[in-house]
Amino acid sequence: MGMDRAGSEGAEAGAHLAGEVPAGCSDTSAAPVPASKSPGPLLLGVRHHGPGSARAVRAALEAARPRVVLIEGPPEADALIPLAADEAMRPPVALLAHAVDEPGRSAFWPLAEFSPEWVAIRWASEKGVPARFIDLPATHTLAWGKDVEPVPAHKEGSEPAGGSAGERGGEPGGGPGGERSGEVGGEPVGEPAHHRAGERAGGQAGEPAGQRAEGNGPGVDVRVDPLAVLADAAGYDDPERWWEDVVEHRGMGDGDAFAPFLGLEEAMGALREAYGSGGHERDLVREAYMRLQVRAAQREFGDDVAVVCGAWHVPALRQKSTVGADKALLKGLPKVKADMTWVPWTYRRLARVSGYGAGIDSPGWYGHLFGAPDRPVERWMTKVAGLLRDEDRIVSSAHVIEAVRLAETLAAMRGRPLPGLSETTDAVRAVMCDGSDVPLALVHDRLVVGDVLGEVPRSAPAVPLQRDLDRIQRRLRLKPEAAERELELDLRKENDAERSRLLHRLRLLGVEWGEPAASRGSTGTFRETWRLRWEPELAVRVAEAGVWGTTVFAAATAKAEADAVAAQGLVDVTALAERCLLAELPDALPVVMRILADRAALDADVGHLAQAMPALVRSLRYGDVRGTDTGALAEVAAGLAERVFVGLPPACAALDADAAEEMRRHVDAVHGAVGLLSDVVGSGEGTRGAAAGSGRRTEGIASGQGAATEHGGGGEGTAAGHGGGGEETAAGHGAQSSQPRALGHGDLRSRWHGVLRVLSLRDTVPGVIRGRGVRLLLDDGELAQDEAARLMGLALSPGTPPADAAAWIEGFVGGGSGGGMLLVHDERLLGLVDAWLTGVPADAFTDVLPLLRRTFSAYEPGVRRTLGELVRRGPGQRGSAGVGGPGIPGFAAELDVERADAVVPVVRLLLGLGRTGQGIEGGLGDDSPGNDGHGNDGHGNDGHGNNRHGNSSPGDNRLGENDLVGVTG
Repeated sequence: MGMDRAGSEGAEAGAHLAGEVPAGCSDTSAAPVPASKSPGPLLLGVRHHGPGSARAVRAALEAARPRVVLIEGPPEADALIPLAADEAMRPPVALLAHAVDEPGRSAFWPLAEFSPEWVAIRWASEKGVPARFIDLPATHTLAWGKDVEPVPAHKEGSEPAGGSAGERGGEPGGGPGGERSGEVGGEPVGEPAHHRAGERAGGQAGEPAGQRAEGNGPGVDVRVDPLAVLADAAGYDDPERWWEDVVEHRGMGDGDAFAPFLGLEEAMGALREAYGSGGHERDLVREAYMRLQVRAAQREFGDDVAVVCGAWHVPALRQKSTVGADKALLKGLPKVKADMTWVPWTYRRLARVSGYGAGIDSPGWYGHLFGAPDRPVERWMTKVAGLLRDEDRIVSSAHVIEAVRLAETLAAMRGRPLPGLSETTDAVRAVMCDGSDVPLALVHDRLVVGDVLGEVPRSAPAVPLQRDLDRIQRRLRLKPEAAERELELDLRKENDAERSRLLHRLRLLGVEWGEPAASRGSTGTFRETWRLRWEPELAVRVAEAGVWGTTVFAAATAKAEADAVAAQGLVDVTALAERCLLAELPDALPVVMRILADRAALDADVGHLAQAMPALVRSLRYGDVRGTDTGALAEVAAGLAERVFVGLPPACAALDADAAEEMRRHVDAVHGAVGLLSDVVGSGEGTRGAAAGSGRRTEGIASGQGAATEHGGGGEGTAAGHGGGGEETAAGHGAQSSQPRALGHGDLRSRWHGVLRVLSLRDTVPGVIRGRGVRLLLDDGELAQDEAARLMGLALSPGTPPADAAAWIEGFVGGGSGGGMLLVHDERLLGLVDAWLTGVPADAFTDVLPLLRRTFSAYEPGVRRTLGELVRRGPGQRGSAGVGGPGIPGFAAELDVERADAVVPVVRLLLGLGRTGQGIEGGLGDDSPGNDGHGNDGHGNDGHGNNRHGNSSPGDNRLGENDLVGVTG
């Protein structure tokens, strides 16, 4: 019986609203003809964030002219209502409440320009009528769920179902949702638009729409979606489509301004009679408080009271209840001290897909419907055409005209009063997108949902940290935006350097406004790329961070010091030290460095030391770029390197396959770190130190790059013993290095090479590490190619188990470190691998095949193809393939210097090294044993990260085969 009653009332509510005139066909601002309303307060039941409800609320208020307007929302925000009339206040905005002692416990009440509550507030401000919030205070809302869940008196022992309004935030779960939601496939009409920061609203769905529990009457514990029930009763399978047809697409015309609310109240009354609270037990407490507030307003203003609330609550506010019964429901509620303010909101956070329980599917579309004075479909299609044109798609006015016609035709065929979102979307897909969903996805993201970000006036209450952040944002011209954008920073410019410091400090505070991204234009340390996007919940993060200080600098400093003390491992402290340098926190750095030195002295795990070292050494680069004193950091890093050198060989013994692979990654990381660190601590061997480590560069000039670093181990074109200028000198800037030198540590690079020799020769060390040691020594010019070939021959001899031999190959030419090019240009090494592979027994071949596949699959497709060609031609043909032969052109026994000279200008252009005739050319054909004045140090280093591995000897300054491959790509 309850279901039949709900169905008939749903159809009747649709009939009430279906008699309205389509929006855009009449003047909706004209005052409608007043009609008799129910005795008592004027209850205007609405759907949150609905333009049709917003228009109806304005029309009803104009007709009734109440003396006070009561609105569903936290009463603590009454003092903030006058700010809604400020010219600087631009929705979407939200009321933010947070616990004073625990800012992460927060709740939001979002409002858009098409939200009925916002329309009621603005109407009251314009007419000089007082407006008040009457929902349960935020002091209780924030405390709910913190300790004990409140249970209504008549439901002792029952468990409240689902989440609740304003339940505390900050818990794991990701997105910003967590608003109170009782929906099953949609949000119930009038469900409070509360928000639980840091939690999603998922997991609150109950039974399918319209499904009933066994038994009827009040208190039935079922999660019901009122919109779905009413839509089903009206013959719709989509609640959103039903709501659009009967509310959003219809204006008031000259009809009764109160009829829509009376019809909806009657339908909701039938649903409440059938389903009770609908599974939302906490609503009983909220409704009791609202009834008390309505009574108080009636005592002050009589019956000239208008209440704007969710339609679900209207029957409960209309029912007769004693004051004592309502107060009994509120007795003993938990409380916390709370602060409230206005914060900007975004359309994206109004969307249900964000996890917002009272959200809507298309906030951008609803905003358009509310703001369009007439011809909403034509105006919408014009917006879509403009967006697609901005994306370089060919869309003309003829497309707009045809899309409008198609949308109207579809609406007529489907029996709709106006084209809805589904009709306009189908028309756009067919006419403007050529049937493709790819540009349609852009339309949905930019227009249907939208990236609108609201604004609040500066006079709005805010924590001191937020005010300091606002001041810095204005000074740096770094405006928060809802749309994601990339920001390129040149740290040599003061304004960009300050922006970088701000973003890094905010990340330390947990305010993830910006996320570092890979720079596309340059890999230099003076370049940074950020991906920026302001999310509303970041206001909560700022409030949380306010406990650390009143300014961004002071808060970041205090947070860094606290994080250093609480850090669990050495790796965490080294990462924090790097972040302190990036954020330029000189007051926090001494504390972090002291803790870092203590942790490093106590940690005996070589793996931990090796993990911590790269981040620590990377931090030394910021001395030049950011002008930071890194002397103490260099001392700690050098001491860390010494301990790694001593402990690494024993730690590499007797490892299984997984542990060996992890240790190989540590060896690579330490190798790259030593290349940077040796330039800082002063190697003592001048040009010899620079030559030994300059074979690694991020751009990959040398074919044998063991571990990519920014500077290249030898300073990219300068010798450490000659006062080299680091990366800037390589680029032609000629700047002298300002980095401090850690004394008393000798030549770190030479000792590291000694460690690699030990690792490459010990039989107890796994093959993958031994092969890696040989490869790194070869790349650094510390091992002749003949010796490398001899060690490979030993590792691949018949006496070596196939699995160990395959692991050695993985370490030597695997890992995506240019090993494929090494095999292409050294026929002896390729011949050894070829001979070993063909000699592997059949029974062992299947065991080593996965490892070999992993090794060779990391090569570029062109490298694999070239290796295949070389192997197909056979050992006797590899070295004699000329340009006119059947093989791949460009491979010969000797270097073609003229061809190498031809690519030098292009290489200089790619590397940004300025005019030709300097640097690279200086090294071509120069056999002098010393430094030639262009960065060539006479030890096989040409000053630009290229080592002499090809057919050149370690002391030959001519461009070798590997260098030719590196520069031609």
